[in-house]
Amino acid sequence: MNPKTRHEIWQGAAGPIEVSIDEPSGDLKGLAVIAHPHPLFGGTKDNKVVQTLARAFLQLGYVTLRFNFRGVGQSAGTHDHGHGETDDLVNLLNTARSTLLPTHLQHEPVALSGFSFGAFVASHAALRLREQGVPMGKLVLVGTATSRFQVADVPADTLVIHGETDDTVPLTSVLEWAHRQQLPVLVMPGVEHFFHGKLPQLKDLVVRYYPA
Repeated sequence: MNPKTRHEIWQGAAGPIEVSIDEPSGDLKGLAVIAHPHPLFGGTKDNKVVQTLARAFLQLGYVTLRFNFRGVGQSAGTHDHGHGETDDLVNLLNTARSTLLPTHLQHEPVALSGFSFGAFVASHAALRLREQGVPMGKLVLVGTATSRFQVADVPADTLVIHGETDDTVPLTSVLEWAHRQQLPVLVMPGVEHFFHGKLPQLKDLVVRYYPA
């Protein structure tokens, strides 16, 4: 993402996991983990939407961790339909808290975000992390794949962003999922699934609506 990005191999339940870490230039506020879109359709940690979300959290003062799901890049294992991917996200986040953050920040709320399939995984990881007692900040879900997967219910302060003309995950599907929870959805007019030409605006929306 930038010349200072650290690329490392961490260990997971299925073997090595390829991760990328970026640190903010100013004061460090906490940790953000971002999950990428479907690995069987070209999704990787270097997806442009994922990198945009990472840039937003960097601007907010978070050290960011992106990682390749099982079977992608140098990450071992095979696609596990969200189950193993959720396990990996939870374990990586817990490891990152203790290794990437100074002691005084290790119990501060962590940020979690995902795009498309990654939003589905992030929703279930957030649920499990809360059950573990991990302090969670506002969840950020973009292009949430509600028409393709059973996305978990999320807290009322979750930031959900979706494109009006998304033909991969129809807006109506996201609104249906959100309606059950009385959850607001931020709709970007005329925007499709991959936010072509609108990535700077997406970044600004996350920065604007995420607690400073």
